[in-house]
Amino acid sequence: MIDLLAIQSGDSVLEVGTGLGYQAAVLAQLARRVWSVEIVEEFAEAAKSRLQEIGLTNVVIRVGDGSRGWPEHAPFDKILVTAAARQVPDRLVEQLKSGGRMVIPIGPAEAQQLTLIRKNSAGQLELRDVLPVRFTQLEQDNRGLL
Repeated sequence: MIDLLAIQSGDSVLEVGTGLGYQAAVLAQLARRVWSVEIVEEFAEAAKSRLQEIGLTNVVIRVGDGSRGWPEHAPFDKILVTAAARQVPDRLVEQLKSGGRMVIPIGPAEAQQLTLIRKNSAGQLELRDVLPVRFTQLEQDNRGLL
C-alpha cells in the first residue's frame, strides 16, 4: 500500500487508521510529515508512546473518525486508508491535493478492491483496482463520491 503512494521526501501524508503505529513509523521515514487518525483511543495512545520512544517527531496522531480526514492540515500529497469504505469518502477526496494519490480498500466486505486513486490537475479522479482485499469497514457517514 505504501509503495502505491509513491511517497516523496517532501510529502505531507494523511494516514487513516493508525492502529499501533507500525505503518505510521514507516511513513515517517519516507515523508516530511504524517498526520494519522485512529478511532480507537487505546490504539492511538499506544502508537503515540511507541513513536515518541523511537524518536519520530514528524508524526502527529489524534483520535477521531478517519473518514472525515484532518481538514486543518489539508491538503495532503498522499492519503493512506487502512479500512474499507463502500464508496470513496468525499471528505478525503476534498483533502487530497491535485496530483495527489490515495490508496484505499473500496467495496462491501465480500467484494473489496484495494484501489489507487489519483487526483489530476483538473481535480478529476482516476481509479485503478489493484487487487482483492478484506479490511475492517471504515466508520463513515453516508456521503461519498463513487
